[in-house]
Amino acid sequence: MSAIGAVSPRRRPALVLACLLLVVSIAGCGGAPKRRASRVPILVAQVERRTVPYEIAATGTVEPIQNADVSAQVAGMVTRVSLHEGDEVKTGQVLFTIDPRPFEAAAERAGAVLAKDRAQAETAQLDLIRAETLAKEGLIAAGDLDQKRADAGAARATARADSAALVAAHLDLANATVRAPIAGKSGNLHVHVGDLVKANDPTTPLVTINQIHPIRVRFNVPQSDLPALQRGRQRVMRVDVAPADRDSVWIEGQLTFVDNQVDVASGTVLLKGEFANADGELWPGQFVRVRLRLDEQADATVVPSVAVSNSQSGPYLFVVKPDTTVETRPVRLGRTWRDWVVIAGGVEPGETVVTDGQLRLSPGTKAMIRSAAANPRSRPQ
Repeated sequence: MSAIGAVSPRRRPALVLACLLLVVSIAGCGGAPKRRASRVPILVAQVERRTVPYEIAATGTVEPIQNADVSAQVAGMVTRVSLHEGDEVKTGQVLFTIDPRPFEAAAERAGAVLAKDRAQAETAQLDLIRAETLAKEGLIAAGDLDQKRADAGAARATARADSAALVAAHLDLANATVRAPIAGKSGNLHVHVGDLVKANDPTTPLVTINQIHPIRVRFNVPQSDLPALQRGRQRVMRVDVAPADRDSVWIEGQLTFVDNQVDVASGTVLLKGEFANADGELWPGQFVRVRLRLDEQADATVVPSVAVSNSQSGPYLFVVKPDTTVETRPVRLGRTWRDWVVIAGGVEPGETVVTDGQLRLSPGTKAMIRSAAANPRSRPQ
């Protein structure tokens, strides 16, 4: 008896229906078309040929080219303050006024003393002339003539001393008006109207002025870079700096100073770069990142650094062929520069390489290019 025949007549229709469904299902699976493999989305960039600088990276500190702690050269009471904190000042600009009346009186007194002593010197000179006339006639003793000569000389010396005293009095009067010795930006004011100031007090300057247009950045490089520095000293060497809070903003300047000795404690050489700083982006005491450009490599083949992958066999790139399939290409690397890698061999300028999506790729994979350019990045300056 067959298996179907052994089944109860009541359950036989259900079993027949299940068998028919199984046959239809098997037939449907065998006739379904194969699905096409999906393309892998990628980002790409072109292999480029460009000039790549040789650079030294360092950390630097901004400092003013010159600064001045302005002090009073005469003592007295401040009667006027002619600036506000943080003002830009020019050379010779009036900053403070110290009560000038005592110095005016001293100048008047010195002038009067000079006039009196000049008159006495003229009288002594006339007495000497008369004595010399009498001496020729033998009417005056030689000792008296010598005394007249001494009196005339002493009177002239006194007049010269009085003249110097008058100059000093006028100088004190001029110094009662305190002027800016340099151009720059003023800092915190330490005195106000009504304050008494001392003459030439180094402990408490009236105000400090920093020159910030132009401005300098000081930084150190290892002594191993000294030969390259010496080779480049025959030309102007470019220095770029970036404030720590704005990594993408680089300010261009030039190298102006290389120290004449190596710091034995740190094994570094002190350098300084100068920057126009017209917009005041650099500030005294600020820490900045520094790039010193030593030389340039012309016509270098470069790719974005994110395009380079590594394996046990060495570095390689995924290259996109015209039919959008990818292949792996072993390459020889030169050096890195910012976001770029110099390629010594393996690809040629104009070829397309993958910059994102490499983990999903294998040789022969069909790719879908999401962008015709690399991810946005900072371009070399």
